[in-house]
Amino acid sequence: MNMSVPRSTGNLLARPQVRWRLCWENELALADHTELAEFFRRAYGPSGEFNAAPFEGSRSWAGARPELRIIAYDSNGVAGHAGILRRFIKVGETDLLVAELGLYAVRRDVEGHGVTYQGAVRFAYPLLHKLNAPFGFAAVRPAMRKHIERIGRNGMANILTGVRVRSTRRDVFLNVPPTLVEEALLVVLPIGRPMSEWPSGTLIDRNGPEL
Repeated sequence: MNMSVPRSTGNLLARPQVRWRLCWENELALADHTELAEFFRRAYGPSGEFNAAPFEGSRSWAGARPELRIIAYDSNGVAGHAGILRRFIKVGETDLLVAELGLYAVRRDVEGHGVTYQGAVRFAYPLLHKLNAPFGFAAVRPAMRKHIERIGRNGMANILTGVRVRSTRRDVFLNVPPTLVEEALLVVLPIGRPMSEWPSGTLIDRNGPEL
């Protein structure tokens, strides 16, 4: 499922050579995983060796493995990435099917040049409607606020604060609890249902590892 974004897309691109690719996980070849793993090590490595550790070898995912990937390429290879996974989460006391977006990264030299969180969401938006999940959902760290505020301002999504998200750790360790609770900014995209039907609750259970 390879698609090129034309020059006329406006805000999605600042560089006409950027190409967005939308693909299912089983469409990726070994070379794709190897290239993505190296991209993630370089993208996450500056924030700490632990953050880059999951991507050793050719492993191109951190916790839960995505169903779909949104990958941006330019003349230097992978420029940006986001993953999508349908899953049931628990918002307060309500079980809810969502299309979770995560595993987001942008190569540092293209930050602010069209390869953005907003660009990835815009590109994937038509497909999100076909996944039969009533909401798109992402839990991002407060440090990413500037990356997500733009999609909130244009009405594509709603940004929620004051929410904690509980996830299982990607591995079991003897010296720490098996679950982790983090404060997060929520990005909620009303897809099949209006935002008024998003359940109330200040604690979200993934019942699995983050994407």
